[in-house]
Amino acid sequence: MVEIADIIAPDGIILDLRSCHSKRQVLKELSQHAAAALGLDQQHLLDALMDRERLGTTGIGHGIAIPHARLPELDRLVGLFARLEQPVDFESLDDQPSDLIFLLLAPDSADADSLKALARISRVLRDPALRQRLRQERDREAVYRMLTQKPECHAA
Repeated sequence: MVEIADIIAPDGIILDLRSCHSKRQVLKELSQHAAAALGLDQQHLLDALMDRERLGTTGIGHGIAIPHARLPELDRLVGLFARLEQPVDFESLDDQPSDLIFLLLAPDSADADSLKALARISRVLRDPALRQRLRQERDREAVYRMLTQKPECHAA
């Protein structure tokens, strides 16, 4: 089982990301954060994310988007979580703007693990009470704990 704690670190939490008025701006900001943390080329990362978005939206509804891409230079799954100050149109399935964004980056070789990670992230963020707490919490460490706790704990 892929656990969120295995793919995201506490410093991978970005609260109240500002100045993003489009999906592309959000992806650009997140690619800058990820590129700096991983020592990757930011433009290459942004291009990979935009290529994936062209295949179909990663906005899954309820204000959630899970943009993702595969990169040959990675050797493990890596995640970032961002809460946007203002929701952005991610062309979500329910036509609602997204404000909770979980970026997932995977190595080319991680087919099964990346699918398991996407499923886990989706399952965790499907909880309405958790989404509400994620939108209200001001402490980055608390948000990290919420995202990485076992699913049966989310009802608390």
